[in-house]
Amino acid sequence: MTPASPALPPAIAALPRFRLFEGPSPFHRLERLEAALGGRVELWMKRDDLLPLAFGGNKLRNLEFLVGAALAEGADTLVTSGRRWSNHCRLTAAAGARAGLAVHLVLSGPPAEAMDPARHSPARVLAELLGAAVKQLPTSDREARDEAVAVLMAALRQAGRRPYLIPVGGTGLPGAVGQVLAAWELLDHDQPVPDLIVLPSATGGTQAGLVAGLRARGQATRVQGVLVARPEAELRPAIEATLEALTPLTGSRPVREAIDLDRTHLGDGYGRRTSAADAATTLLARTEGILVDPIYTAKALAALIEGVRSGRWDGRRVAFWHAGGAPGLFEPLDGPDPQSATTVPDIVG
Repeated sequence: MTPASPALPPAIAALPRFRLFEGPSPFHRLERLEAALGGRVELWMKRDDLLPLAFGGNKLRNLEFLVGAALAEGADTLVTSGRRWSNHCRLTAAAGARAGLAVHLVLSGPPAEAMDPARHSPARVLAELLGAAVKQLPTSDREARDEAVAVLMAALRQAGRRPYLIPVGGTGLPGAVGQVLAAWELLDHDQPVPDLIVLPSATGGTQAGLVAGLRARGQATRVQGVLVARPEAELRPAIEATLEALTPLTGSRPVREAIDLDRTHLGDGYGRRTSAADAATTLLARTEGILVDPIYTAKALAALIEGVRSGRWDGRRVAFWHAGGAPGLFEPLDGPDPQSATTVPDIVG
């Protein structure tokens, strides 16, 4: 039985918010994928990839509160950073366009042309189409990216602009509040509550927000984050810090044991494909007609498929949180890790 939707806690209702979408993202069953995996679990998907702006993605939830905070502070410019194919950066460009704010993006490399001289980065093309100014770095080094962001912020202030800095991935407060509301949105669907949610976890904000939101509504649904970018030694403390920061807003303090991380599908690291992720992408596409990007959402999908095949979730209701990022399918990326090969089963029907 889905609990009745309560009013927002006053501390959350008081936060500035700029609405970027209306209504919930779809939540539906994956019957053909379920059958292809032997019918061992009941499979569902939360479709944040279908949120309305710029090919969708879960970061729009964070950006409602981040853009709201920027406007409340009188900012006229949004600044953020990420890797070349960043879903968050593309959606920041879209949110800025919607709010009438300038957007500056610092993207770490290597540039797409360095990977394949005949190709350009579709993520950069989309960001510039949306009006963002893009600085592309030749390196993927995080310290170099942070330094470039600091230089950019200083230059914008010197030019008389009022920039608002959004953290990588829109993580931390107030962005994670959007994911708390995502958890409540899931509970408000006229569908059974899942026993388990599987999702990609890069900066940890989505996972922390979902855990905090579910626990605040008295739900014990397990949230399994699949490492797709940072090692666990970096990610776990970030999730713990975000949960702690959310406690005064939700009125609930989740225990640290609620942080469930799967580190088996990171492969050679962020931005590097794995054969398991490629096979998962193909299987979902050929059973459900749904696309995922090859290096972020696909790695979490591979973990979901492995979990189902292992039998450890037999008889459970499992939901996959589709975070978006399908334009990443068209980015030139490093090849798959041959050590993580898996096969796609034949599909009949």
